[in-house]
Amino acid sequence: MSNEKESVALTSMVASAAMTIGKLIVGFSTGSLGILSEGVHSLLDFVATALTYAAVRVSDTPPDDGHPYGHGKVEGVAALAETALLFLTSAWILFEAAQRLLADHVEVEATWWAVGVIVASIVIDFFRARELSRVAKETKSQALEADALHFSSDILSSSVVLVGLGLVWLGYPKGDPLAAIGVALFVCLAGYRLGRRTIDTLIDAAPVGVADRVSALVAAVPGVAAVRGVRVRPGGSTLFVDLDIAVSRLLPPGRVATVVEDVSNAIRAEMSEAEVRVGTQSLALDDETILERVGAVAGHLGQAVHHVTVQRVGEALSVAYDLEVDGDWPLNRAHGVATALEGAIRSELGDSVEVETHIEPRSGHPVRSQEVDSATVASIQAALSSAIAGHDGLLDIHSLRVREADGRLYVVFHCHADPQMPVFQAHEAIDRVERRVRGAWPSILRIVGHIEPAHDKGSE
Repeated sequence: MSNEKESVALTSMVASAAMTIGKLIVGFSTGSLGILSEGVHSLLDFVATALTYAAVRVSDTPPDDGHPYGHGKVEGVAALAETALLFLTSAWILFEAAQRLLADHVEVEATWWAVGVIVASIVIDFFRARELSRVAKETKSQALEADALHFSSDILSSSVVLVGLGLVWLGYPKGDPLAAIGVALFVCLAGYRLGRRTIDTLIDAAPVGVADRVSALVAAVPGVAAVRGVRVRPGGSTLFVDLDIAVSRLLPPGRVATVVEDVSNAIRAEMSEAEVRVGTQSLALDDETILERVGAVAGHLGQAVHHVTVQRVGEALSVAYDLEVDGDWPLNRAHGVATALEGAIRSELGDSVEVETHIEPRSGHPVRSQEVDSATVASIQAALSSAIAGHDGLLDIHSLRVREADGRLYVVFHCHADPQMPVFQAHEAIDRVERRVRGAWPSILRIVGHIEPAHDKGSE
């Protein structure tokens, strides 16, 4: 893409050089200020296109330590220099035109080669303005866009020169300086339009409507709760988009990363030139449950809680949970963590909430265990089968695994149950089974029962 930008800029520069030579030769030979002004205009066009060629080469240089946002604004500087040249051209043309209008006699010759060079100029400007505009749109190049705008206005100014030559041919020699004034006005208009765009770019003015467009795209991305602080600025052919989004504080970090990636992809799908930076802010949503709010507070503090119980006692709220801490910690350290968590939960739910913490040890490293003998497995299987016999809805024991580490037993088993049994009843029933077996086997350190519906044999 950068090669195409350089190629079209170089072609435009060569065309400007050829037109400058032709117009100046014809202008001096005929004495036409209109054609001379067009010649000087083309000379400045040549300088401008040379600046454009240099700018597009530099602007595509990758970012470096000194220019972390790249070199795209070089194109804006080149466009600003071209704007200054346009106004200098206009000033010279207006001065010369005023001198001729005030003079008693103006000698101008309207010849066929004078008309020919202006017609050729119009044709060349038409095709190169169209090609420059096409490549500028494809590459988002400000310098090429400035050139395209410039040469589009040149078509109009050259047409005014033709009108001036026609007036000279009809016997009105002062039509030539009037035509030159018309050229100057067109050049001033082109300079104003180009300068306004360039200055907006250099002072980081956001393109009209782009921020609203980005907001609409991002708001439609699943997981985005709100869009905040959209900032957009052009830098050469790159559009820098910087925004913040609010996401639910309950989302896990992996899901937040996915939302950020989806936001970036949504913007780039509509604006291929965009370079996107997305910041995230956690947001408490209105539909969070008490359980989710407690989990969010614990997660923010890096603590693991489970068995969270929420009770309404009249108008009061009571929250209890198990807090896992390192089993090797001294009690005062664990209690300090629990106290900090309780305070954070009260800040979240209100000072009147009743908070109770059950501290339990968390194993920090895997336990090295081994399989026990078959007789022990058979004895525990019999104890489990006996324990479920007294519970309606519990059907069988299967997938029993018994392992030993440091003289203590770790037991895991599966139990089929009535598929229609409510979860709270199933949980209470399996808890009673676990407690009964552990009471009969004091060496059991940990027993975990997995309960599943009887028809779901595939999950065994």
